Amino acid sequence: MDARSRYRVGRQLRELTADADVPLVVNDRIDLAVALDADGVHLGQTDLPVEVARDQLGPDAIVGVSAATVAEARAAVDAGADYLGVGAVYGTSSKDVAEERDGVGPERIRSITDAVDVPVVGIGGISAENAKPVVEAGASGVAVISAITAADDPKAAAAALQEVVERAR
Repeated sequence: MDARSRYRVGRQLRELTADADVPLVVNDRIDLAVALDADGVHLGQTDLPVEVARDQLGPDAIVGVSAATVAEARAAVDAGADYLGVGAVYGTSSKDVAEERDGVGPERIRSITDAVDVPVVGIGGISAENAKPVVEAGASGVAVISAITAADDPKAAAAALQEVVERAR
């Protein structure tokens, strides 16, 4: 999607999230987060640094960072990340992920949650069938795409996933 289309969709999402009192966090794009008056941004390892996000979005913005190793996690937290997205836990087909970052497993979640003091969200290949070990390893929650969007009944899939995560906590 081109930048104008993303902005147009983002404006609609901003309205929906504001009405629902839910934070809007934009993936990768600090400029788009600023333009949408989003609540925050989630940055990958090759995106602009946390410090730039804070400068552009302000000190109260939510800034998340993707991490696949303890070193990346510590660096992100030292830079001021509010939370970490860790994965791909079980491997993913939703986007291209380098082999060494794909399928890090719940063990890596545990290593990272033991090393940092911010919430960790597991991501990558997670479903209601395999989310429990991720939360039991210390993740505050999980992020999914296919488990819901590819489901015959997305609402039921989301409810099942929520139940598994709540029980595992």
